[in-house]
Amino acid sequence: MVDPSINEHAPTLDRLQLAGLAGLMLIGTLFVASATLANPDIAALSWYHQMWVKQIIWYAVGAGAGVAVCFLEYHIIARWATVIYWAAIFLLVLVLIPHIGSVHYGARRWIDLPAFQLQPSELAKLAFILAMANFLSRPSEELRWPSVFWKAIGMMLLPCALILKEPDLGSAMVLVPTGFAMMYVSGIPKRYLLQFIGAVGSLAVLVVIDVVYAPPALRFPMHDYQRTRLLVYFGRDYTASAPSNASAAELTKDHEQQLGDEYNVRQALISVGSGGLLGKGWRHGTQDILGYMPRMGAHNDFIFSTIAEEEGFVGSVIVLTLYAVVLFTGLRIAGQARDRLGRLVAVGVVTLIFSHVFINIGMNIRIMPVTGVPLPLLSYGGSSVLGSLIAAGLMQNVHIHRKGY
Repeated sequence: MVDPSINEHAPTLDRLQLAGLAGLMLIGTLFVASATLANPDIAALSWYHQMWVKQIIWYAVGAGAGVAVCFLEYHIIARWATVIYWAAIFLLVLVLIPHIGSVHYGARRWIDLPAFQLQPSELAKLAFILAMANFLSRPSEELRWPSVFWKAIGMMLLPCALILKEPDLGSAMVLVPTGFAMMYVSGIPKRYLLQFIGAVGSLAVLVVIDVVYAPPALRFPMHDYQRTRLLVYFGRDYTASAPSNASAAELTKDHEQQLGDEYNVRQALISVGSGGLLGKGWRHGTQDILGYMPRMGAHNDFIFSTIAEEEGFVGSVIVLTLYAVVLFTGLRIAGQARDRLGRLVAVGVVTLIFSHVFINIGMNIRIMPVTGVPLPLLSYGGSSVLGSLIAAGLMQNVHIHRKGY
């Protein structure tokens, strides 16, 4: 153990990162309110039933959990990493069982509890980071063993497979860059990582080719909505795959189906583009007011589009700046960590947050397919908020116990 006196005169918390988190929570409250109050049915509810009020409650609960995490030195938490990991795996299995896991929007991702809906995949991300950091905090010579690399891959693929089964492609996707970043920083030989990434990349290319070009009889097994999202992302013309003898009515039906499948992404792009430099003003976004943005997505997956429309380019830059503050202070915390365990925890959290931000904003501007990944601290949702603030608490924990030189 490191003598705690070396940190006696050091600041206890990274205040810049806390300011960035507070700014995101403030914006999240304002725009969850804006997106939901545009719906007359929600606006008619009592104030204590409003989603923005529930979001504030989750911010308070999450902040309390993050503070609690700071009280336990991260080495003590790491001792329980394996138990936490397998508890998360148990929950991921539990949510797949009918009558335990609840189905919403065609996916079984939640466990209905008396006070709220628990989404185990959000907590599994943190459990994975802790377990992977603890596993990779071993002597450098052991990291060169192929068995250690394959065990780390197994630790990553197990929750990925269970989350994909729900199905939740987005949450499974963010675990992969997080795991690889942690393995890279730990000192796993680069040749192992490059070979595995090459194999995964080749498989991904084959899947994309199969989805976009293969005839129905030869298609890779995949949920219809996932295939649709990939077709929309790659701009595949539905009429191009119609039979050569298709009638005009059939071609029109295919075209209308394509317009329907592209609707959410198209409306998100309109929202972002129509905001201009300064936006239309808070609660004056016509996409939400007129109901063009999906009512169940404007405060979740597409909240960035709501912000971009109402606050314009300037508001979008402010959001990106706040995320940059959180991410770069996280990298600084990783650089100042007193040991490999702390560095890996911080790198894992930073990569996880970055992956969420990149994928979510990317799907709002159509540089990524729609996957349902929430925007940390901005999208509405208790499990996501709780997971994000506990992750921030882990980073602050590493900062509190950093090296004193």
